[in-house]
Amino acid sequence: MATTTTPSTPTTARPRTGPASLARTVTGGLLLVAALFSVKQYAPGLFGGKKPAAPSSVPPRADLPSGGPAGAGAGLPAGAPPASAEPGCAERPEVRMLIWAWNAQQGLLLANGGPRAAQGSLMCERGVNLTLTRQDQSDQMQAALLKCAGELAAGKADCEGGAHFVAIMGDGAGAFFAALNPQLAKVCPDCTAEVIGSAGYSRGEDKFMGLPAWKQRPAEAAGALIAGYLRDGDWNIAMKWAGDNAVCNNPDETTYDPDCLNWVATADYLDAAAKYVAGYCEERPVVAAGTRTGRSQRVCVNGVVTWTPGDVNVARERGGLVSIASTKEYAYQMPNVVIGLRRWDRGHRREVVGLLRAMTDGGQAVKQSAAARQRAAEISAAVYGEQDAAYWGKYASAVVERDATGQLVELGGSAVSNLADNLHLFGPTVERSIFAATYTVFGNIVVHYYPRLVPSVPPVADVVDVSYLQEAAAAAPAALAAPADVPVYRAADPREEALAEGRGEGGANGRENGREIVGRRSWMITFEPGSDRFTAGAAPVLEELYRQTVVTRTVVAIAGHTDADGDAEANRELSRRRALAVRGYLMQRAPVSFPEARFRTTGHGEDMPVAANDTSANKARNRRVEIELRAQ
Repeated sequence: MATTTTPSTPTTARPRTGPASLARTVTGGLLLVAALFSVKQYAPGLFGGKKPAAPSSVPPRADLPSGGPAGAGAGLPAGAPPASAEPGCAERPEVRMLIWAWNAQQGLLLANGGPRAAQGSLMCERGVNLTLTRQDQSDQMQAALLKCAGELAAGKADCEGGAHFVAIMGDGAGAFFAALNPQLAKVCPDCTAEVIGSAGYSRGEDKFMGLPAWKQRPAEAAGALIAGYLRDGDWNIAMKWAGDNAVCNNPDETTYDPDCLNWVATADYLDAAAKYVAGYCEERPVVAAGTRTGRSQRVCVNGVVTWTPGDVNVARERGGLVSIASTKEYAYQMPNVVIGLRRWDRGHRREVVGLLRAMTDGGQAVKQSAAARQRAAEISAAVYGEQDAAYWGKYASAVVERDATGQLVELGGSAVSNLADNLHLFGPTVERSIFAATYTVFGNIVVHYYPRLVPSVPPVADVVDVSYLQEAAAAAPAALAAPADVPVYRAADPREEALAEGRGEGGANGRENGREIVGRRSWMITFEPGSDRFTAGAAPVLEELYRQTVVTRTVVAIAGHTDADGDAEANRELSRRRALAVRGYLMQRAPVSFPEARFRTTGHGEDMPVAANDTSANKARNRRVEIELRAQ
């Protein structure tokens, strides 16, 4: 098999919880156990031989569920730490957290003031002597949590080794916990890992890049060969897009299905970009519906899943690809979640609450002050040990640059979270939260394609404890005066709706009234005959629709359709009322996430059939609700 060389550009953004081959020998019992059950186990050939995968199919739908002493630095807001590298509270027990390099953590880094809680920092003010260490391998994160749990199991109140906390992608949390928690439970039954809060989000830097035609006409992505670090957050973006647009996915990275998305497994996100830049090709067996045809075909990489600076490398070194979908549209897909050990958390509640207060106050400072953002970028360079403040500052927000072909592309983009953002993500209850939708949607994708490796993920209520955030809110009610970052939608122009009624949803070239169409798919939501009342069987479909859309920041266009039985005008009115019923369900289910202005509703009646109205089965296909997700 041909190989390519990864560019010399340093790794400047976080790795993922997804799989990669174990490239090193791990010593020590805990490290060995961690390596064996890490999410990295999904890589083919880890234990000799190819890992089983599901047949080619359209991915499951994946709609996504948004004070202290004044700082000494000029222009810093109250609560921002001074520019000091001196340890500030070394007399307190050390608390250790392992993190990836990710701009979503800038509030956390600002609050700490450096790799170790600095003099005058928010962390020290809250009584937390926090040490932040960059760790790029999720198996090593898991091993560190196991080591700490082992000491707690031995009867210690604290652990001198390992880590108390790690921070990872929220959309990978289901697989992370499925691998880690059974092992932690064997070491210490009440030491299982749990999410306690979120530092921020990816908001654009993680993306699926492909040919412009795919964005305009998703069906043209059939037969694509995409390079990526498989089963991680950026792979998730491609899976969600494929599910939104009824595009088939072939999970076997050794074969080629001309009717589906196909994959080249790469060592990391930079290798994914390098393979596209180098024009990497393979000779592969051709399959149809998972069965080998006896033919082979030479295929070349024409798509990438990556994040900054991988997208920068693609744009500058070859160009020609656009962002098909990213965490800009799937805005709640990828929260940066902080994970701790349940026994330690409960035994050190004051420190956990203090950490969350400092982190979210730091997030608010970064939101409101350019000087705080600059200071956070400086701390990022110090903690991550590469690049400089200018780099971290530039790609904290999305920027538009021209690629090697002269085409404009959007690169970078993350956001930090304050306390209100956290309550919005994890409320009103864990089970009905945006995070629950993210956790469930993307956990289900891994289960769908790799059921023998991940038969299930733990229930979200078993892996999230919001009591620390609630206590932080009770202790600092003034912090809630800074609102959550909730998207604002423009109400529909009546002329826009009249135009849609006349010609159907969705314009030419993947746009509708100037807005890019991110996804379009039919949902079989059942109603009582001749009525806009849902049947009992519609409940799980509606809940899945909620999960699939709540994780996005898109306009939701709902179009109702009927069969051709009965009066045409009556059918049109019935289809409109059914579209309004779906809108009403989402608005009631999550009013903050689904304001009325977010929706566009139309009723087409019998005018746009997808099958002949000649059999009961075909009529049932025509009785549908189509959901279109449009970029703002």
